Amino acid sequence: MNRYQSSRPNSIHSRGIRRLNAIGCWSLLLTVITTTSVATSALAENWLQWRGADRANRSGETGLFQTWGDDGPPLEWMAEGLGGGYASVSVIGRGVFTTGNVDGKQSVVAINSDTGKVVWKQPITGNEPDHGYGGSRCTPTIDGDRLYAVSSDGRVVCLNIRDGSPKWSRDFKDWNGKMMSGWGFSESPLVDGDAVICTPGGDRGVVVALNKMTGEELWAAVLNGTAVDQGGPDLKQGAGYASPVISNGGGVKQYIQLVGRGLIGIRATDGEVLWRYARVGNTTANIPTAIVDGDYVFTSTGYNTGSALLKLTSTQGGVSAEEVYWLEGRELQNKHGGMTLVDGYIYCGHGNGDGKPICIEMKTGEAAWGPVRAEGSGETSLIYADGHILYRRQDGTLILTEATPKEFKVVSVFKPAFQERESWAHPVIANGKLYLREQDKLMCYQLK
Repeated sequence: MNRYQSSRPNSIHSRGIRRLNAIGCWSLLLTVITTTSVATSALAENWLQWRGADRANRSGETGLFQTWGDDGPPLEWMAEGLGGGYASVSVIGRGVFTTGNVDGKQSVVAINSDTGKVVWKQPITGNEPDHGYGGSRCTPTIDGDRLYAVSSDGRVVCLNIRDGSPKWSRDFKDWNGKMMSGWGFSESPLVDGDAVICTPGGDRGVVVALNKMTGEELWAAVLNGTAVDQGGPDLKQGAGYASPVISNGGGVKQYIQLVGRGLIGIRATDGEVLWRYARVGNTTANIPTAIVDGDYVFTSTGYNTGSALLKLTSTQGGVSAEEVYWLEGRELQNKHGGMTLVDGYIYCGHGNGDGKPICIEMKTGEAAWGPVRAEGSGETSLIYADGHILYRRQDGTLILTEATPKEFKVVSVFKPAFQERESWAHPVIANGKLYLREQDKLMCYQLK
């Protein structure tokens, strides 16, 4: 029942070296580096999407923390003009991209990573979206010379990465788009081959695949009323606040996404909903992106719900999701800071609003250590890099620790140069730099 085998995740992107023309006087140089690996420790690594390569939230860079003192790494620059929002950043070469509410609209914003200067802003909504906790949520996805984003009022767009000029856009209303609650669409779209995968949450398409060049619909997955949708708790219809990931569990390529009615698996070839796991769903907000490892999927939600490990198995004509174990909310619940798998152990924040760091063994669900009353307060996001876990607390506190299941071993704690409201944007490490988004500002710390 608890047998578990590790498997290396599949690559989402594989790109050669590409150089784009300079943009304006700041010369935004974009060099596309293969995201699946770094040839030597001396090379830097891009961060092309939400949670990086394979959406695993792990950086492959090394040599990052040797000069990190008690006051943290040196601040290289602080950018302004991003607008309001909780979105994180994607990075390619000298280009940094995010989304924010600027001048009465929601926009994609491009920044030069050398100087912190804003290079271009491209509105993707007609007006500023109106919802609770105002601001943007989406981390843009970079694919070649194009960028993809979802606005918090429900529109997926494709822009030219050089200057932000629009290529195409689709409104989630085309599929009767709907959120499970009123805090705005928060997805970061997934680019896989020739397709863009996004989550309108509607009865005409809970998840859809679009041609990444044109925006034309390839398929629309319908959940409500299907055989796999029967039974389970009475959950809310609509999109959740998570982003999709790729799995080949059970020998079938599928997209796994957390929506209002729980965790679902959708066949990549035709959009058929293969399975639904309702137990992890709650009626407030289903948020964390699932962790995929071979035939296994780990999922968690907050609001006193809980966590589960599922095993995907091939069936006649499909795939089934078997519950390996369930952890009650008091044992493990990740609200929205995200989870990271490192060498068979899951690191995350636990608690509904507490975000206490915890480490559990994925194959058993047993706590290796924690939850820990660490410095700082509130929800906790994190990132793995160079043998360490960097935690970011809601009050802005940064905690650098060794990534070990033996103990919560703190290396350094520091407060950032600026902090405002809730520090919910997830930290990013790319090309030897640490990026911390804080509403209208973006801090860049030098790690090499």
